[in-house]
Amino acid sequence: MWDETMIQMLLEGIRDTLYMTLCSTFFGYVLGLPLGILLTLTDQGGLKQNRMVYRVFDVIVNISRSIPFLILLILVIPLTRALVGKSYGPTATIVPLTLAAAPFIGRMVESSLKEVPQGVIDAAVSMGAKTSTIVTRVLLSEARTSLIVGLTIVLGTVLGYSAMAGVVGGGGLGDIAIRYGYYRYETGVMIVTLCVIVLLVQVLQWLGMFISGKLDHRRNEA
Repeated sequence: MWDETMIQMLLEGIRDTLYMTLCSTFFGYVLGLPLGILLTLTDQGGLKQNRMVYRVFDVIVNISRSIPFLILLILVIPLTRALVGKSYGPTATIVPLTLAAAPFIGRMVESSLKEVPQGVIDAAVSMGAKTSTIVTRVLLSEARTSLIVGLTIVLGTVLGYSAMAGVVGGGGLGDIAIRYGYYRYETGVMIVTLCVIVLLVQVLQWLGMFISGKLDHRRNEA
């Protein structure tokens, strides 16, 4: 079973899984980071408090996060085909992965930014800092440790979603586990792919926690 062809396929599966995970997380933050900032600014007590705007985007985020990924994967097939020309494979899977990650990222960014002490924000406001400056120099800077921890969680979640995409030919390790471990009853292949997925999640988590620890000025000062 474990000949050169199988090993090569497993390596390609790892490559495709990392490709989908990293690209989807990047595009997810392109959408989710501004969304999280918007939610923070327009919430009650925010710098640009606006109850209507907050409620609209809050509902959008809640509804989006409530849709199971496999259902979302099927729902956005027309959009996926329009963007990449096909609905299967690693590149096509990036589209639904991004849409699934964006609202999750937005909520995590909102949570991280709200951990910044109000006194720090008030001090910046009293010195006449613009909103854009407060966002970049105060909120994002002070919350960087929490944001990195959130990124670690997002990477693990997206990697898990990418494995689910194997059900519809999404590629990567999940596709290998489905095709060989489930349809061909090769339990050994499924166990190995599962172990590799767990290992990848642990490595990403370790890297994220290591970086967040280096950026945590409170820990470094102690």
